[in-house]
Amino acid sequence: MSAEHRMPLLFVGHGSPLNALEENQFTRGWKEIAREIPRPAAVLCISAHWETLGSLVTAADLPETLHDFDGFPRELYEVRYAAHGCSWLTRETAVAGRRFAVGIDREWGLDHGCWAVLRRMYPGADIPVVELSLNRSMPALLHYELGRALAPLREQGVLIIASGNLVHNLGAVTLPPDADFNTPYALPWAEEANERFKSLIDSGSDEELVYYHALGPEVEMAVPTPEHFLPLLYVLGLRRREESVSWFNDEAVAGSLTMTSFLVS
Repeated sequence: MSAEHRMPLLFVGHGSPLNALEENQFTRGWKEIAREIPRPAAVLCISAHWETLGSLVTAADLPETLHDFDGFPRELYEVRYAAHGCSWLTRETAVAGRRFAVGIDREWGLDHGCWAVLRRMYPGADIPVVELSLNRSMPALLHYELGRALAPLREQGVLIIASGNLVHNLGAVTLPPDADFNTPYALPWAEEANERFKSLIDSGSDEELVYYHALGPEVEMAVPTPEHFLPLLYVLGLRRREESVSWFNDEAVAGSLTMTSFLVS
């Protein structure tokens, strides 16, 4: 199929769950990117916040809005994102991922890595949504290869969104005086790691990103645990050689977390 009928790809730095409620530079970025791209037939989301043993894809007809966080205002727990599931996308995802034994899950809903972003991009919740889990027993290379296997979905009007953060170290969060969580601020190592990641993504250096553990101490600080980084590998696996990368929301917050996001088209 021609490139004009192939859906783009998104990697989104999702940040705080409060972005589901707040109006800020990042939520505006999500809204703007949704206006720039074709309207999808369905969304497949790979979120940092659904880790499983084995790869699973959701199959609920009306997926629950999961409030998978603690300590936030009551208003946030009252939010519902009432998107439908999508049986054909569940089936096609399992078929595309059959080499990786992708199974079906009828219990999981939409976690905040998914719905907090989609609530801004598609506030009407009128596009069906399916989630694909992160198999915590699978090495990084196989996440990349599973991403590559999902390529036929792009030809079927599916927008694949990987939701995580390039730099995500909550143990190093630092707020400058009089700053809120979304005030742009980066610790030096976080800025260096983020720029390294961006340079490697721009240059198509996928192998170095798959084996990110070898990239040095700044990256070790940036990725203390893999779940917010692994969604990136799905987008890299899906990207075609001739496609370009467009960056947006390229800011660090709280010292040690980057909202950096990009579109592949």
